[in-house]
Amino acid sequence: MSPTAPITDANPTVEEMEARVARFRALPVTNDYADAGIPGCERTTWRVIGTPPAAPLQAEGFHLNIVCCEPGKSAPLHNHLTQEVFVALSGRWEIFWGPTGERHVMLEAWDTIAIPAGVSRGFKNIAAEPAYLIGIASGRDPGNINWPAQVRAAAEAAGFRLP
Repeated sequence: MSPTAPITDANPTVEEMEARVARFRALPVTNDYADAGIPGCERTTWRVIGTPPAAPLQAEGFHLNIVCCEPGKSAPLHNHLTQEVFVALSGRWEIFWGPTGERHVMLEAWDTIAIPAGVSRGFKNIAAEPAYLIGIASGRDPGNINWPAQVRAAAEAAGFRLP
């Protein structure tokens, strides 16, 4: 039988718990996604949970971002060393994967998909209005992103080189 969490007398104050709240209106926009400079891949991202100071709330083993894309905008095909989960908050999203992004499913509000580590993936807002998506990546450092040759070529055509 697996051990269970002990019941404790822990009872943080309201102030202590308030320090563990990330208020969306106070989150800074994250501007370190190099691939967001590729035409068609412009998006707004807010880091919420992960490693401070980039994320206001610290967590071990997972990172959570909120993403907003205008209609037709996307995150290009990319790969992590970690699993990644996408949760559609609004609109309609095409989640694509594979070596060239040839496979896809459509998510609507509150639909969720878990992409295994090592599988190239991306997403695109296919709604007629701006839409929001949550991205959750597992592991201690999900930021070690890599991009396939076609995405690197698109970045170079836009005048910059992906790391």
